[in-house]
Amino acid sequence: MQSLGLHLRTAAIAIAALLCPYAAAAETPVEDSYSFVDLPTDYQDNHPDWFKQSFNNLPEDLADTLAAGKQGLIVYFGQSHCPYCQAAMKDNLSKGDLVHYLRAHFDVVGLNTHSTEPITGMDGATMPINEFAIAQKAQLTPTLLFYVEGRKLALKLVGYYPPYKMRAALEYVADGHYKTKSFAEYLEQADPPPLFADEALNPDPIFTPPPYALDRSRFAANKPLLVIFEQPRCHACDVLHTEPLQNPLVRERLQAFEVVQLNVWDDATPVLTPDGRRLTARKWAHDLELFYAPTLILFDEHGKEVMRIESVVQFFRLANVLRYVADKAYLKYPLFQLWNRDHAGEEVGLQRAAGVDK
Repeated sequence: MQSLGLHLRTAAIAIAALLCPYAAAAETPVEDSYSFVDLPTDYQDNHPDWFKQSFNNLPEDLADTLAAGKQGLIVYFGQSHCPYCQAAMKDNLSKGDLVHYLRAHFDVVGLNTHSTEPITGMDGATMPINEFAIAQKAQLTPTLLFYVEGRKLALKLVGYYPPYKMRAALEYVADGHYKTKSFAEYLEQADPPPLFADEALNPDPIFTPPPYALDRSRFAANKPLLVIFEQPRCHACDVLHTEPLQNPLVRERLQAFEVVQLNVWDDATPVLTPDGRRLTARKWAHDLELFYAPTLILFDEHGKEVMRIESVVQFFRLANVLRYVADKAYLKYPLFQLWNRDHAGEEVGLQRAAGVDK
């Protein structure tokens, strides 16, 4: 049975905050933001009263925000029963300093991913909110879209991030860094590659050993592909290995994939990518604009990226994403969240049957 009596790892996080530029930061969380039970909750997608009262016209909302002297508009996609939305509200949208900074520089419009209310997007087109979520590829909740002057999308965050990463995202947009560099480049500039970048990663027998010939562009593979980008001494990576990757249902579903583990800083190991390019692991991670470790990217048998998880993930979300991709459910459901809405009850039952309980 997978133990869900999750303990705080304050000391480990403190070390990670000093040493891990992808998955930690100078602002150390007081509790473990990576380790929690992500089964559906009774959360009801209630927004703070300081969220902007919107008539669902985003160009007008952005114009009002800029006229007030703020730097941008954040469009927040959430949904009920979402533990990641609940964590984001508690950790990122309720804390004094973080909320004070956010409100000084941004307005926030809150949307329910499944709502059928009409909304006008930045391009002037009007459609139901659930179709707008599909158009914006809001695969996971919460998803945050950062719009700035000129109706430009400056940054998109998909999933829940610890407070330090949320603060970095706010500063990246508010200070105008998006004009000259990607978010990944901004973070790397602030935290250069660590001295221990060539140390070993967490082992797992599920991983395919090198050489990494992942090309699927000319001949289809027998299995979809899961690539996990990690780095050494990374607390979030440790949690991935000790918790969600040990979940019985996750282990079972990983058998349907070719699973590869890469070090985001590795400049020596060659990789033949799914689209046929010859790169190093680090160069591929750079081209993918990765800014979070661990990042999990799922490709189909022809080498096309289906979706990625580049935020905090626990066992329930990971197991469901694996099934969504392995079953090719994306051919019917353009967003994982739509599939998840229709299958969450069944998946909870499967986790219970596998021996997982709260």
